[in-house]
Amino acid sequence: MTHVVIAIPEPRATALAEELALEGVDAVAVVPLAELIPVPALADAVIVPATRVALSPDLVAACDRVGARIIALGEADVRLTERYGLRPALRADASGWEVAACLADDRSAPRETPATPHRVIAVWGPQGAPGRSTLAVQLAVELARTGRRTALVDADTVAPALALLLGLSDDAPGIAAACRRGELGALDDAELTRLASVVDTSAGPLEVLGGINRPSRWPELSAARLATALQACRHWAQDTVVDVAAAFDADDEATYDLSGPRRHAATTTALAEADRIIAVTACDPLSISRFLRDHAELRRLAAPTPISVVVNRLRPGPLGLDARGQVRRTLERFAGIADPVFLPDEPRTADAALLHARPMSDVVPRSALVAGIRGLATALAPEATADSSRGSSRASRRLRRAPAARQA
Repeated sequence: MTHVVIAIPEPRATALAEELALEGVDAVAVVPLAELIPVPALADAVIVPATRVALSPDLVAACDRVGARIIALGEADVRLTERYGLRPALRADASGWEVAACLADDRSAPRETPATPHRVIAVWGPQGAPGRSTLAVQLAVELARTGRRTALVDADTVAPALALLLGLSDDAPGIAAACRRGELGALDDAELTRLASVVDTSAGPLEVLGGINRPSRWPELSAARLATALQACRHWAQDTVVDVAAAFDADDEATYDLSGPRRHAATTTALAEADRIIAVTACDPLSISRFLRDHAELRRLAAPTPISVVVNRLRPGPLGLDARGQVRRTLERFAGIADPVFLPDEPRTADAALLHARPMSDVVPRSALVAGIRGLATALAPEATADSSRGSSRASRRLRRAPAARQA
């Protein structure tokens, strides 16, 4: 027997419960809408009004956690239900047999899964400018080169840089506007396209949601707002690359105001929402030391999300001739990271990209650094990570071992 929770106004709620009982559907509870969030665990489905207040991100998330379906009743904009992947709303006066038929159709219909998954990829690195923003830009370009629709999001609340790196106005609406629209339940694919700036690159168009133009605006990227925006981005683009700040939120939780906004909530939220995390460190003793101190906390926050480690700016200067070997042994000994991806130090390539405010591949296409990031993007492609027969490159083998190394 199917069990439902009804959260529509009386007297229709009680009448619908009686009609559903005749159809073999048990109404386990009839509750006011304000008391609905804790209830979905009791039922296979919830019946709610087709309004923006009722169809909130919190309700959808609560139902997703327990696998409860949502049936909306009433006149509603089709975009409201499509935004959350729901079937169109039934009439407000739909009879019990119509609701029961809808429940039966939902139960029997197979769930459609995309041929290739839509992903959120967070690029994180410790304090000290290890090159995470530069890597995020070029990684997004190379993912777009594989033919996937790619978006680039600046969720750094400390030192946002993507707009400057790409020559965009920092007054564009960007991720802050997307967060505000998401909080209102008005963020869909068309709205994200309107808010994004398009950068034409050698790999094709890249859609960019720039960051906040002043660090003091960090409360605009609250945890709930950013989570809603990233979930919308996952539906909008096949790959969403998110540049985040270095700091975590752990220190803020020791403050007296436990209900207030968190200074670094955007970072922890992006890491929690990510399907893959690229952890970047520079190749020098100070950066490696900072990375090792933060890596354990990163694993705790991100579990069980796979983490791929990238060692940027590989050069012999700070570490002697065998810099690669020293870094590899250090990471394996102290963090269980077996085989990180190394990227060469090419300051001239980075300087040329800064000078022209373009991705590195647009100004120095034959760069070894660009080739290294291209290999990383190829290894991150869904086909490469899902099919080991196609992941024969060194970068592919490293990424396949990354989850195992992370658990060490």
